[in-house]
Amino acid sequence: MRDVIDMWRNTRMVVLTAMSASLYAAILIPFKVLPIIPGVTEFRPANAVPVICSFLFGPAGAWGAAIGNIIGDFFGGLGPGDLFGFFGNFLYGFVPYRVWTALMGDRDPVPRSPVQWIVFVVVIALASGACALTIGWGINLLGFVPFSVLGNIIFLNDFLVAAVLTPILLGVIYPRVKSAKLRYTDVLAVRQRRRRVTRVLGLLLVVGAITGGMILGNLLSTGRLVPPFLPVAQESSTHAAAVGLGLAPAMALLLLGLFLL
Repeated sequence: MRDVIDMWRNTRMVVLTAMSASLYAAILIPFKVLPIIPGVTEFRPANAVPVICSFLFGPAGAWGAAIGNIIGDFFGGLGPGDLFGFFGNFLYGFVPYRVWTALMGDRDPVPRSPVQWIVFVVVIALASGACALTIGWGINLLGFVPFSVLGNIIFLNDFLVAAVLTPILLGVIYPRVKSAKLRYTDVLAVRQRRRRVTRVLGLLLVVGAITGGMILGNLLSTGRLVPPFLPVAQESSTHAAAVGLGLAPAMALLLLGLFLL
């Protein structure tokens, strides 16, 4: 994950971050008037932007997603939960290019063959799950909205929009960005891929953490599963303590898996 730090030394990557953040925020803001959960999330057709910018600009797309989301939140009212929104959207923009590269190497992220389509959809699902898991965990930890509500809404909102719009827009934009040599692989020094066994372990951890975390979050937040280290009587209807502590290992495994990719 060193590239997310090294990119700030590159002027072009900083400019691409600003461009990604501006585009994301500009599309987010008008749809603040269509809330799904008022003050927390809304219908977001802009959710295709972080995935597209991730495939194009790599770490600049991840930072752009995080910063753009914060800018959009200014227009809906900032709160303590926006910190988790920052990190959740960062992962939403970080997972696509990192997982695609780990699986497909330097192949263009414009799906054509059946295998590429399967990998493409899986990548979008993992990115959506990472975002939903992070934000759902954080907001539930604060006792605001149950994971079973918010986590599932974020996942579906992210996945459906990105799965429909990203292939269409990427097919138009990617060849132009590639010819202009503005892809992150053109701008940053390309790091060597990790050994295959390391990448496989990282991918297994990412898939396991996201899949298991989403299932566990739903069970914990509805009270159908109570951790043995907590009393049966929860302190709130959102089961904040159970979700906060119960999902912490899944979050740690997710970060470890991404580090290994």
